[in-house]
Amino acid sequence: MQLLGRLEIKSKEKITEFLNSEQTGRISSIDSEGYPQIIPMNFVFINDVIYMHSHTKGEKLENIKRNQKVGFEVDRSLEFLPSYFSDPKDASLADTLYISVVIKGLGSIIGDRDEKTLALNGLMTKYQPEGGYEPIKPEMDVLNEVAVIKIVPMTLRGKYKIGQGLRHEERIELGGKILERNSATAKETLEIMGFSVSDNGIKLEKDVNW
Repeated sequence: MQLLGRLEIKSKEKITEFLNSEQTGRISSIDSEGYPQIIPMNFVFINDVIYMHSHTKGEKLENIKRNQKVGFEVDRSLEFLPSYFSDPKDASLADTLYISVVIKGLGSIIGDRDEKTLALNGLMTKYQPEGGYEPIKPEMDVLNEVAVIKIVPMTLRGKYKIGQGLRHEERIELGGKILERNSATAKETLEIMGFSVSDNGIKLEKDVNW
């Protein structure tokens, strides 16, 4: 099914930025009985491919060896929009603002030591940017103790819903309601939507379209 044009992230830069900022992705592989197996994983996006590290044995590795076709998904729920934002009598109008990226691709277990080193150092840089460790080198024994999964995307699609389909005045009205509700994610959501937030309230600085 094709993504609705107004919800599709058309900017490759924004997709890359989103993938680099998220901590958890979900890989889906096909098990020996034909069922999808979905597992949350740490990951890094380097040179337009996904890398993950794993124990050297496990069902997902066997799945990938048997069938390279995999899925990978990352999402962030930004803000729940209560139904009463639109109509206090109609619960079906509740909605959610979100960002997501879905990949269909080919998975493999990396054997090349230089590529494993690239992936593992990339993971460390992402998750431990403060340093405090010795960078991995191709000759280190640690490479024998972990597996590295690589996903080469065949399709990579992003969707987002941050009010970009609303008229300017409607977006401002929605921003005001989000500010008033004051959820734990409200400030971050408003900034993603293009608002500046201060003690005096909010101001729509730009109409965001990716």
